[in-house]
Amino acid sequence: MITQELQFALRDEEELSVDLIEAQYALKNSRDKTNGKSLVILVSGIELAGKGEAVKQLREWVDPRYLRVKADPAHLFTEKQTFWQPYSRFIPAEGQIQVFFGNWYSDLLATAMHVSKPLDDTLFDAYIENMRAFEQDLKNNHVDVIKVWFDLPWKNLQKRLDDIDGLEQRWHKLFGLDWRNKKQYDTIQKLRQRFTDDWFVIDCEDKALRDQQFAQHILEALKQLPRHKTAVRTKWKQAAVPEALLNPSTEVLDEDDYKAELKKLTKKVSDALRNDSRNIIITFEGMDAAGKGGAIKRIVKKLDPREYEIHTIAAPEQFELRRPYLWRFWTKLTETHEITIFDRTWYGRVLVERIEGFAKPLEWQRAYDEINRFEKDLTDNQTVLIKFWLAISKDEQEARFKAREQTPHKRFKITADDWRNRGHWDEYLNAAADMFERTNTNYAPWHIVATNDKYSARIQVLKAILKQLKVD
Repeated sequence: MITQELQFALRDEEELSVDLIEAQYALKNSRDKTNGKSLVILVSGIELAGKGEAVKQLREWVDPRYLRVKADPAHLFTEKQTFWQPYSRFIPAEGQIQVFFGNWYSDLLATAMHVSKPLDDTLFDAYIENMRAFEQDLKNNHVDVIKVWFDLPWKNLQKRLDDIDGLEQRWHKLFGLDWRNKKQYDTIQKLRQRFTDDWFVIDCEDKALRDQQFAQHILEALKQLPRHKTAVRTKWKQAAVPEALLNPSTEVLDEDDYKAELKKLTKKVSDALRNDSRNIIITFEGMDAAGKGGAIKRIVKKLDPREYEIHTIAAPEQFELRRPYLWRFWTKLTETHEITIFDRTWYGRVLVERIEGFAKPLEWQRAYDEINRFEKDLTDNQTVLIKFWLAISKDEQEARFKAREQTPHKRFKITADDWRNRGHWDEYLNAAADMFERTNTNYAPWHIVATNDKYSARIQVLKAILKQLKVD
């Protein structure tokens, strides 16, 4: 949708304010409905064009309690962080409006202008493609995105620079950009024209008209938030269940051999994890009682607790349900720990949410591509993603459930839901088969550990970690 051609005339400010507040509250009240939405507003542009003034004026025309603003200087892209990570925590819940005054596009421009090795055209355009894909995933998950570029001709910019004192000029820099430098100004304009074809572009020579145009663009966006598709248009093709899931191995590893191998491997794994310079994420999915907890315990056996973080994922909380389903995982990926382990993951969208009907068919069918993009973003930014599916037979699961019920310190691990879920055994196998077929990638492959023997499973997990980290 090309938006920069839209024209707005000056309106009565009180009338505009009333319309904005009504639209704002209509959005706010949508959070209690099945089609609740939120709005992200990306603000970028030329220095001194009036971005801050326009955002400030918008906040005066709306109810300021329900307009959130995150204003940061541009971040330079780093090798170990995706472009969306500095902002993911602030993605709004249904019913909310979030302004990013400074955003991933501002960061892209800053990086393109100020790295020792400038981004070439191919990489710059690849970032834009990834950003638009991320924004489309947000829109698919009820977060609409509108983007506003505040433009200012060179001569007007120079005049405004002349009108501010020297002390204030220090603040009008973007990672050292000199807005007196015509060459840099022209470069910014050329770069931004490669991504602003789907932006609202405001000519900021007239300050009063600028503020109203910005506000009226927001008003139109609030009035025309899209209704999200729910109908599936194509017939789903079920993948074949892997033989390993249907018939897990029954071979038993000798206990003495297991202990000797475990001692050697736990030390080797801890050294490999600790000495790898990349972020490492290890994820576990699988049938209940398949041994996820036991495998995790052996992975961290020789690590210091300060070196890693374990996230045990349960059903989402209400505040999490009002955001994109990946949000609660985005916010757990911080720079605090370079080793992160997930006991259950974002794959719940295509497993339990699919089977229990918490996600509509269109939502879980669309999730495979969303998850692949999420994982590709991570692995493109110095992250190793090691994914495990632990499989046991249905009879073995029943035996382990009964053993848990009879063991005092393990009774907490078994619930009525665990027994109930056994009725969906075949559905989980089908869901897992679809998951493997659609998300087993060269950058984030699945490791299927299918055995009824706990000792064998733990050894296979440790060996798989070393193999993916390319440690002999």
